[in-house]
Amino acid sequence: QVQLVESGGGSVQAGGSLRLSCAASGYTISTGCMGWFRQAPGKEREGVAGVKSVGTTRYADSVKGRFTISKDNAKNTLYLEMNSLKSEDTAMYYCAAAPFCWFMTSEREYRYWGQGTQVTVSS
Repeated sequence: QVQLVESGGGSVQAGGSLRLSCAASGYTISTGCMGWFRQAPGKEREGVAGVKSVGTTRYADSVKGRFTISKDNAKNTLYLEMNSLKSEDTAMYYCAAAPFCWFMTSEREYRYWGQGTQVTVSS
């Protein structure tokens, strides 16, 4: 049984930083693809960042230069480092896993999902 458990969310002021973690069990994150998605109230879920097994990454334009996706294969954990946070980054953040992906930030490619962690940025 695959489980993805996110942590690290919280409340922060604009300009601040947070690091999200996603601990995986029943799934080896060194294979396939891992991604971070977010959903703000009243909006559709959107892809934030993705990473393939070979290390190729992709970011949404809105977070380029501010967010960094990384993974620790030894700990089987995915991370999202978020800097220069803005109020528009406020959302529930989800991690996801897929045996294979192409676009990396398309939710239709992902099979397994975590329950999410809330990020709130106040201006």
